[in-house]
Amino acid sequence: MNRILVLGAGLVGGPMARDLAGDDAFDVTVADMQENALAGLTEGHAGTTLATRQVDLSDHDALASLVGDFDLVLNALPGFMGFQTLRTVIEAGRDAVDIAFYPEDPFELHELAVERNITAIVDCGVAPGMSNILAAHAVDRLDVAETILIYVGGLPEERRGPWEYTAVFSPADVIEEYTRPARYVENGRVVIRPALSEPELLEFPGVGTLEAFNSDGLRTLITTLEVPNMKEKTLRYPGHIDKVAALRDSGFFSTEPVHIGGVEVVPLDFTSRLLFHEWQMKPGEGDLTIMQVIVEGLQADRQTRITWDLLDRFDRTAGVHSMARTTGYTATMACRLLAAGLYREKGISPPEYLGRRPDCVQFILGGLRERGVKYRETVD
Repeated sequence: MNRILVLGAGLVGGPMARDLAGDDAFDVTVADMQENALAGLTEGHAGTTLATRQVDLSDHDALASLVGDFDLVLNALPGFMGFQTLRTVIEAGRDAVDIAFYPEDPFELHELAVERNITAIVDCGVAPGMSNILAAHAVDRLDVAETILIYVGGLPEERRGPWEYTAVFSPADVIEEYTRPARYVENGRVVIRPALSEPELLEFPGVGTLEAFNSDGLRTLITTLEVPNMKEKTLRYPGHIDKVAALRDSGFFSTEPVHIGGVEVVPLDFTSRLLFHEWQMKPGEGDLTIMQVIVEGLQADRQTRITWDLLDRFDRTAGVHSMARTTGYTATMACRLLAAGLYREKGISPPEYLGRRPDCVQFILGGLRERGVKYRETVD
């Protein structure tokens, strides 16, 4: 039996842990600093068997001591903790699957992972994650790949003002999407633009009109795929960009302290506290995840477009939000890949490395279909 440690019991970590715990091949433990998060893991989920550990996961020594008891670690911590957490896991000699959205380059840990004989699959959520897997899978099917375009967003099913948005993963990582400069590839060169730039309105069946903006979601694709034009854009309901941009441009996301009434306040901390309350999902509130991955190029001298579409909704029967399903189940299927010995590459593996292996792609897509997450392929 594979002993798996899930780091983080939040909106995505919890459903991932329950998904793995439903598999007889795994013995699952969840670690988190918040006692209430751990206590909520089995509420309303009769028959779920999970062990829990209340640990300050920002404590390097405590984390290093903890992971040594397990075969595989699934990192579902917020981005600001993600990179150092992965380093600690690798140093401890444990394989890892990672969904943390951190700004650092994961390949900085490649030599360490090889040295420790470790396989670490990083950025393994929905986007980055399945977006990378499907993009690489499509690129390998074309003779010449010319363009990759990714649109993705997690949204509330019911539009509630003023933000018409709810945080369906770590709220700190949501704000990163609005502040981290967006990198994309244009005519073979890396271009950097501000987040929220180049807005456009698009129509999506079953959802309606959404607005898209540049975000830093290409990640490792920039260096691992030789495709001259690549871009990723985040989707929101129309009007959201202007509201968030007004906050950003007015300094509400600044990390530079300001003095107010003799008290030093970091604007980002203040704004986050207010927004997290506004963006919190209410009981029974549903969400949806929409993604489109478009890859264009030549196949047998014919201009060809391969498109993958996803529209997933809150599972009301199981009480699992769509972002947890689409992000979390991608990662749990990657865990199953490693546990079954179907993927053994040592070092840092971004999801596109799995996308180059048709057997891995079909394994993950099959597991997602079994869990109701269905990607539709179209070839034009």
